[in-house]
Amino acid sequence: MDILRPAGWAKPRGYSNGIVARGRHIFVAGQIGWDAQCQFTSQTLDGQTAQALRNIVAVLSEAGAKPEHITRMTWYVTSKAEYLAAAKEIGAAYREIIGRHYPVMTAVQVVALMEDMAKVEIEVTAVVQD
Repeated sequence: MDILRPAGWAKPRGYSNGIVARGRHIFVAGQIGWDAQCQFTSQTLDGQTAQALRNIVAVLSEAGAKPEHITRMTWYVTSKAEYLAAAKEIGAAYREIIGRHYPVMTAVQVVALMEDMAKVEIEVTAVVQD
């Protein structure tokens, strides 16, 4: 896996501009902040984010993949303001669960998610190199 950073561009903070990877692709459906029994254990954005990230790691594990194999993440949050206010806690949870691996990322605010209590949904693509 190679990180793409055009010459002269500032180093992105917490994500990569592009990645080139070859291998077996794993596509993880959007994960929200509920546990294996579909129960929310947190009402906060940072708590739900941590659980969504743990869910992603569990799904990746089923394919023999690890967080460092993630090439792309799309984050859907229901409140940009809440996301920015919890950025420090979200960053700490990310580093604890995913590590210091920063794939290509997109984050967007949405009006709502399909589960009424969900504050975040994260979709992932990973590549395990041949």
